Amino acid sequence: MTEPAAQSKLSPPRDPTGAGKRGLARLAAVQALYQIELTSAEPGAVVSEFQAHRLGREIDGDQYAEADRGFFTDLVNGCSERREDVDGIVAAALPPDWPLRRLESVLRAILRAGVYELLARSDVPARVAINEYVEIAHAFFSGKEPGMVNGALDRIAHTLRETEVSGTGRDGGAQAR
Repeated sequence: MTEPAAQSKLSPPRDPTGAGKRGLARLAAVQALYQIELTSAEPGAVVSEFQAHRLGREIDGDQYAEADRGFFTDLVNGCSERREDVDGIVAAALPPDWPLRRLESVLRAILRAGVYELLARSDVPARVAINEYVEIAHAFFSGKEPGMVNGALDRIAHTLRETEVSGTGRDGGAQAR
């Protein structure tokens, strides 16, 4: 796996693509989960730090867009609280030669956040969640990683939300984010 640019790993999110407040919350959640894994910090402390010092703030002369703070908080805290379940789901979707521990930590954070959203946020269409995390993977990686994220989250969505993604449930992603 290719190593993402170190500078972008913990930078607060900007909104150059018009991803919207939930899209920015997803990106910030991935960055927070990365920080939690690297520093072993308490999730609540990291959420508070992002809320106070990153989301919607000016940093080094750049104004960062505002994220959906409640959605961000739910993603980080929920993923952290259910990490064992989330990791089990991620691990089951990965090829045998790529165990979860072997993945780059940003990639693990992307997959964890995506799985938590598929698992616990039924208000978000599965296809929207998958597409959002694939876009986040593109922001960090230029190799095969976005395709791996797409494949893994798609397999997981077919398990967790079978009727939705098979076409017999909700519209599968045409709804707004």
